[in-house]
Amino acid sequence: MKSANHKILIGTLFFGGAIACIGGASVLSEKIASYSVPTSIISEQKLPVIILDAGHGGFDGGCVSTEGVPEKGINLNILLKLRDLLLISGYEVEVTRDTDTSIHDSGIEGIANQKSSDMDNRLELFNKYDNAVCISIHQNQFTDPFYNGAQMFYSATDSRSEKLAKSLQKSFQNLQPENKREIKLCGKELFLCYYSENPTVMVECGFLSNPDEASLLNTDEYQEKVALTIFSGLNSFISEK
Repeated sequence: MKSANHKILIGTLFFGGAIACIGGASVLSEKIASYSVPTSIISEQKLPVIILDAGHGGFDGGCVSTEGVPEKGINLNILLKLRDLLLISGYEVEVTRDTDTSIHDSGIEGIANQKSSDMDNRLELFNKYDNAVCISIHQNQFTDPFYNGAQMFYSATDSRSEKLAKSLQKSFQNLQPENKREIKLCGKELFLCYYSENPTVMVECGFLSNPDEASLLNTDEYQEKVALTIFSGLNSFISEK
């Protein structure tokens, strides 16, 4: 925890349509400052370590948008913006990757083995701390281009994950007012989410198979809005704990 003067945002960040006003980094910082409140609202509670994961990376591009843009770069851009917001607000943050790379162990050969090693290393970071909250950033895809909107998948290994997912899903309704999606419990196919021992949510920020949403997700401005949306939902969850 920072000193008594440390400040943290709470889930009321969207007063006055703040999301619609976000522009560059300096404007974003001003928004943070103008909506921060003293940590007295959360008494003696110690802030958790925030673990951020940008899905895919390196040889693994993830799904591809209708314009041919791979998911991995969009995930990373959102992560970096979210990390900045968290650091400015005094959180301790760790990330699985901050460049376009796979994080498999050196000397591993073969794509399948490298992917397995990569996921094991991500999971090791997710489970490194007893007091952590984990967010994995991804983009969705479906055969029908009609579908759009963010959706949260949560782990059953920690009972707090469902509450975190609800907080994040609610936050996205400010950015995507027509989004009526519901949170979903993840299965073993979502390895990182399923086996994490801390509160964990995989954030599917939108559908790259939807041309309009894919176009938005590939812009710096919208990525900032997504980062702030996750940030607000995360702060709501922490302040309610």
